[in-house]
Amino acid sequence: MIAIDYLKEAVAGTVDALVVLAGPDTALSAAAALADAASAGAVTAAAAAARFDGEAGSIAELLAPAGLSCRRLLLVGTGPAAKLDAAVAERIGGAIAARLLTSGETMVYVDVTGVCEGALAAHLAHGACLRSWRFDQYRTRLKDKQKPTLAKLAIIGGGAGPAVTETHARLAAIAGGVARTRALVTEPANVIYPESFVASAADLAALGVELTVLDDAQMRDLGMGALLGVAQGSVRPARILAMRWNGSGRDDVKPVLLVGKGVTFDTGGISLKPPGGMEDMKWDMGGAGAVTGAMHAIAARKSTAHVVGVVGLVENMPDGNAQRPGDVVTSMNGQTIEVINTDAEGRLVLCDAMWWAQETFEPEVMVDLATLTGAIIVSLGHEYAGMFCNDDGLAAQLSAAGSAVGDKLWRMPIGDAYDKLIDSDIADMKNVGPREGGSITAAQFIARFVKPGVKWAHLDVAGMVWASKPGALWDKGATGYGVRLLDRFVSDNFES
Repeated sequence: MIAIDYLKEAVAGTVDALVVLAGPDTALSAAAALADAASAGAVTAAAAAARFDGEAGSIAELLAPAGLSCRRLLLVGTGPAAKLDAAVAERIGGAIAARLLTSGETMVYVDVTGVCEGALAAHLAHGACLRSWRFDQYRTRLKDKQKPTLAKLAIIGGGAGPAVTETHARLAAIAGGVARTRALVTEPANVIYPESFVASAADLAALGVELTVLDDAQMRDLGMGALLGVAQGSVRPARILAMRWNGSGRDDVKPVLLVGKGVTFDTGGISLKPPGGMEDMKWDMGGAGAVTGAMHAIAARKSTAHVVGVVGLVENMPDGNAQRPGDVVTSMNGQTIEVINTDAEGRLVLCDAMWWAQETFEPEVMVDLATLTGAIIVSLGHEYAGMFCNDDGLAAQLSAAGSAVGDKLWRMPIGDAYDKLIDSDIADMKNVGPREGGSITAAQFIARFVKPGVKWAHLDVAGMVWASKPGALWDKGATGYGVRLLDRFVSDNFES
């Protein structure tokens, strides 16, 4: 990610790249008007030639503009002034980073004077940070033109007072959490597997996070037959990782519990997936990645909330010891499960991880995240994650947090009519229902492991953790979905 600096005034002399802003109808900012005058109208001429309309994140570009002391000038749209909020500012910053990341420029100055000041300037910088994240560790033959060059963004006129500093520090902590999640989701399964996932989180202790790890022997003693049944076909042993941050400083505050599905690779087991696209199943731990990134963000910004993140980590493989369709396993809370389809494994991991977490930490609120079903993608595409919730107030809180940061949620139904679809003829339940309503019956399965009185939401994020094309705040690949959502949910509702 690029570095950020805040300057009180413009830098004298020639600079690599300069960004000035404009709204609809080419309503130039003060800095843009000065640049236009100095270039004898070249800025407005370039805007007209590019059919620049001032839409947020739109860009008109001038190279080596006469009369200006920069090699490259970008006129960037802000959209209507009345709608210029944190989300729009982030989109503007993301557009700048996307245009310049591999441009050959190493530093860009963004003059926001009179347009995007204070906290908005910090959000612009945040958008640029998020959009500049790249994962090139294994690309050894990149051509120079493909390599990122942009290393620093300096904001002019945004203000450098305590309010800006505080906002920037908070957003930088969140960006660190997003980066952690993206890296976890992007790494191949021969690098990130249950044991190495746990090892990668060890540095959270330096942020003040208390870490607890359960190995497969401890889980077996606890009776986690559902989770261990998924793992038994792999040579990689299962793990549960708990991450506790108590920023309240009190022991009598019930924690907010976040639980993530961490299937580090999912072949489908004996119910083997088709080979086409199976390589994508390295990101079937996206829920666990999001929970871990959120714990990073919450701890790094020193949240005053009490939050516990728990992730169940397994690899689902088809060997001679793998569980078979038709097997019956017993979960930690004693309920029996007929495994109809070994590719419906995430709910088996979650049910034991959630039950142990509730027994151990006694939460009043629990949110789980999982790349659980392809059915949710059929329902919602890649625009929303599905939300299933047993409490209207909790659903409203999560929806508001998601809307605020752009991690959108759409509430889906649950109820008795769906619940009976997973009743088994030989066990307490089966792990899949009929083809119809697949994401709903998956949620109903998980609901059977929620303790009475616990407010619970299940977020099916299967369509959101990975993108086949770039977005406003991410490149093609891992999006980091869920980190900012969970962080905002905690900050809005559980901090003093």
